[in-house]
Amino acid sequence: MENKYLKSLKSFINEDVGKGDITSESIFPEDFSVEIVIIAKEKGILAGGIFLKEIYKQIDRNIKFHDFLEEGKEFKKNQVVGKMIGHIKSILKGERISLNLLSHISGIATLTSRFVKKTKGKISILDTRKTLPGLRYFEKYGVRLGGGKNHRMKMDELVLLKDNHINAWMQKNKTTRIDAINQLTEMAKKNTKGIKIETETESYNEAMAAYKAGADIIMFDNTGPEEIKKFINSITGKKPIIEISGGINLKNIKKFINLPIDWISSGAITNSAPAIDFSLEIKKC
Repeated sequence: MENKYLKSLKSFINEDVGKGDITSESIFPEDFSVEIVIIAKEKGILAGGIFLKEIYKQIDRNIKFHDFLEEGKEFKKNQVVGKMIGHIKSILKGERISLNLLSHISGIATLTSRFVKKTKGKISILDTRKTLPGLRYFEKYGVRLGGGKNHRMKMDELVLLKDNHINAWMQKNKTTRIDAINQLTEMAKKNTKGIKIETETESYNEAMAAYKAGADIIMFDNTGPEEIKKFINSITGKKPIIEISGGINLKNIKKFINLPIDWISSGAITNSAPAIDFSLEIKKC
């Protein structure tokens, strides 16, 4: 497993366990082993089983894993997604950390898969940087397991000219929004060689300004399908990547799926995904 995950998992254990589980340590003898099952209380997509296993490996390498559902696979309500055999003190020590992570990441994968199914394979579903600090790699992993794709992981991977960049430039230089988009896109293109330039726009005219200034990716934020269609039909040269964002949900996404766009990005698939309810239950002592 990659080091970026291992360091985080170790810190999660330290955060929750502290110096030890004094409850279990005070009541259970050293030879108290159990077999437990992990049960899904609702249907969804499994994501994070590999992290659950790694958490337990760090706690106790003698724990055995059996019949775990493969990552990215669907499960039904009340389905057993995995079994473990080991000392009860070790299993209870890792219970809350591992289930929290499994629930959260599986929730992200499940919501992402619903978006992906709505597009019928025509458009890629992307996440954003609306992730919890410290959990970005885990949450974006969940997006991939749900059939989505990752937008930039860090700010150094892509130039993304957004509202605050544009508004700050407008106010400082007393210019129009169209001129600000044009100037900033040209400036970014000049000063960042070999890096893609994406510009956020809200209308046909803004998109045309970004396109003519050389943007590689045009993001339409909270823009209706007619404006987007007008822009696409007006392009005469190389077509940029077309992304739409802002308030896209499972109900209104149908308005956009027949447009020749490339990406739909959504912060909701990470920051608003409902956690999947799992329980860890003792099957046999």
